[in-house]
Amino acid sequence: MVNYPSGKKFEAETRLTSAGGRGMELEKEINSTNEFYLAQDIAVIHKKPTPVTIVKVDYPKRSAARITEAYFKLPSTTDYNGIYKGKYIDFEAKECASLTSFPLKSIHAHQITHLESVQRHGAIAFLIIRFTKYGETYFVEADKLVSYVRNNTRHSIPYEWFKNNGKLISANYVKPVDYLKIVDELYFGQ
Repeated sequence: MVNYPSGKKFEAETRLTSAGGRGMELEKEINSTNEFYLAQDIAVIHKKPTPVTIVKVDYPKRSAARITEAYFKLPSTTDYNGIYKGKYIDFEAKECASLTSFPLKSIHAHQITHLESVQRHGAIAFLIIRFTKYGETYFVEADKLVSYVRNNTRHSIPYEWFKNNGKLISANYVKPVDYLKIVDELYFGQ
């Protein structure tokens, strides 16, 4: 519990995360960071909508329409894309609850192919991987991850690999996942 000077109390909520909801905290933080980038005219990067076909809608009353059945139209590519300093940016974000490794089943083959393709055409392509148990978020260049996937038979990537091949993303209140700091370092020599 936190007591603010105004007397207002704040109690941190504890919740269990289902597999379906995993990644939502990271997504919220990236979205918040992207809003800051946009508001400051630093970059224009957005979450891509997931393409779905709506099959059934329940209309108990007009103001409370509810989708009751929907299907993915086609496999989505990656989570985010946009532009920064004249360069196209494309990336995927994932959370991992393991202490020892990141399961490759978390990234689909079509996503790997997509990252490989956009990078080949000049994009800045990467992944943001959060190890929730350690509270660490890593920036991994797409070519490093693709190389690992193509040259290994393992079904996961060891945590140590991220420490050696990724870059730890710093966080602050305004930019909870300040990934452009690493983009500047790697791609713009800043």
